[in-house]
Amino acid sequence: MSLQDSHLQPSQVEAFYLGNFAGPSFVGQNHLAPYVAAAAGISGVPCTRFEAACASSGSAFFHAVTAVAAGVYDIVVAAGVEKMTSQPTPRVTEILASAGDLGGEIRAGATFPALFAMIARRHMYEYGTTREHLAAVAVKNHAHGFKNPAAHLRKLITLEQALAGKMIADPLTIYDCSLVSDGAAAVVIVPLERASEFTRKPARVLGIAQTSDHLALDQKESITTFGAVRAAGEKAYKMAGLSAADVQFAELHDCFTIAEIVATEDLGFCPKGEGGPYAAQGATSLGGARPVNTSGGLKSKGHPVGATGAAQICDIVIQIRGEAGERQVARNEIGLAQNLGGSGATAVVTILGKV
Repeated sequence: MSLQDSHLQPSQVEAFYLGNFAGPSFVGQNHLAPYVAAAAGISGVPCTRFEAACASSGSAFFHAVTAVAAGVYDIVVAAGVEKMTSQPTPRVTEILASAGDLGGEIRAGATFPALFAMIARRHMYEYGTTREHLAAVAVKNHAHGFKNPAAHLRKLITLEQALAGKMIADPLTIYDCSLVSDGAAAVVIVPLERASEFTRKPARVLGIAQTSDHLALDQKESITTFGAVRAAGEKAYKMAGLSAADVQFAELHDCFTIAEIVATEDLGFCPKGEGGPYAAQGATSLGGARPVNTSGGLKSKGHPVGATGAAQICDIVIQIRGEAGERQVARNEIGLAQNLGGSGATAVVTILGKV
């Protein structure tokens, strides 16, 4: 579909970068980049798979952008794919846990719901964040996803439903956790001076950065902030010549509701510790000061982990083009996408703008 949207023939593509976290574990297929590229009619070019947990296709996009910016290629496709529903939920949880620290977390029985529950509990202790704040994020993202025809779970929920949901890892209920989804997304990257050859509505990469941090929570300076997100955000803002105040809307990595709250703080959308009230007051809702996850986010749109980063870019571009329908934001000149890997070991932040 991205080739059709760009009026590209597969033979014009010069390189193919694929984000995929765990295809070999989920479906048993390895050597995935040429496998997927060939299915799209792309062959005879470099095909590379990028693995960075849930930030896999965000990383693929980052490297595709840097390759085009460096003049190595003119036309690169960055895609992401994951098929997760082929395995039962316990096995899915086990596969996802492998993005954490094997020695210190996984062998102790930790899963990502447990790890993000620890983050949520600490955030509550330090800043007074409440379960109502977490639930407000879930309610808001479900409301956005309800308006997105491509969302996995188009279901409106109330604050009461979110609070009464099945407890997964205290304080996180099932409504605080992202979905087990299948999905794919792809983006075409070309030099700005050639963009008009492929589309009447291009979006420009204003700033982009990928950074990293420790895998294990106990090795981080603080578990109520993602150091990699802060660093990537700072670098992306500097490259773009912008600040957090310039960002009009965003797609943030809400693998758990607490992750969106922390990201709004780390990216400077609100002061540290105020991410919960910021969401509960409606600032991140459609019509709010800075709409976040108008796609429905990972919570409602879905989280096919290897595809999520590329999908976020697609959603930002749809908003910039003014093609988001019922969920269209009013101010759509500058959008930000933040893709997280594991419990913050990888972060990719991309700022896009109108041409």
